Amino acid sequence: MFIEDRYEVEISEDISFFEFISEGKQGSIYKIVQYSPTNLKDVYNLGFGDKNLQTGQIDDKIITDNGDSEKVLATVGATVYAFVTQHPKAYIVITGNSAARTRLYRMAINKYYNDIVQDFYVYGLLNGVWRPFKANGNYKAFLIKKI
Repeated sequence: MFIEDRYEVEISEDISFFEFISEGKQGSIYKIVQYSPTNLKDVYNLGFGDKNLQTGQIDDKIITDNGDSEKVLATVGATVYAFVTQHPKAYIVITGNSAARTRLYRMAINKYYNDIVQDFYVYGLLNGVWRPFKANGNYKAFLIKKI
């Protein structure tokens, strides 16, 4: 993994559900990363957000602004590596719940692109078509697959 500074995670037995605690200016915020199967064989959706402490579910609408986004994204990235070790044929779909969040994901992929492509094929969804990822693409979603 190319980023060393990340949070310790608790992992479900089937390696599809991850929890960790973000520590920052807003305090301790529980986070969830969940890989959910889609109706397509070997295609999983990466869900990510704050943990609703009442329901235990992901709340991906909250903007925490805890001042640790690099460390949080590094932690999410580490879960991808863990997930694909258990599911090596998986295609993982990543999209934000808003254009701004999807742009944030694109910026993170851009920043670490040279490291990511050592292990993964990366595509962006543009005009309804999956295309090889390019830094300036205005993508609606991302698709990654272990090489």
